Amino acid sequence: MLITGWMVAAVLQGPAYDPAAQTISVLAAPGGSGYWVMTGAFIALGACHLLTAWGLRPAAAPGRVALAAGGVSALVVAVVPAPSNGGSLSHGSVTAVGFTVLAAWPVLAIRTGGSVPWALRPLPSLGATAVMAVGAAWFLLELHLHGVAGVAERAVTTLQSVWPFVVALSCLRHSCARCR
Repeated sequence: MLITGWMVAAVLQGPAYDPAAQTISVLAAPGGSGYWVMTGAFIALGACHLLTAWGLRPAAAPGRVALAAGGVSALVVAVVPAPSNGGSLSHGSVTAVGFTVLAAWPVLAIRTGGSVPWALRPLPSLGATAVMAVGAAWFLLELHLHGVAGVAERAVTTLQSVWPFVVALSCLRHSCARCR
């Protein structure tokens, strides 16, 4: 949803928008042509994270809470967009919290034991968290250097958006295998 949202919003924004250098927040700024698309995408993403956290019973409770917090952060980003004239402390704070909890949730969701879905085992969970943390650091570096912040942000948000789906599929596959 988020990926489709930023792609549609970028088309609506027109050639003045540079997806390599500019962040997704630029697309969600009030007054922009794609504002409504990105606001809807953030709301949908937040709802998906909340529903996934609620239904992901095989995951450890701290991970589910962190994923839910990521969902709440996405909803707040929809309500507190970056202003069209640049960043803001409130928007930046909400996105920082969102990036942090969504990077931490895989490691907080770890389960151990013989009968655990593969995506909730330590190695995949630690790997997902490490890649998300490196992606977030890359994003911050690119923001500071005025480089390809848009590319870095899209890389980390893609992983943060897709990983809950991967974990859910892993849990479904695991439960189906136990039923046979």
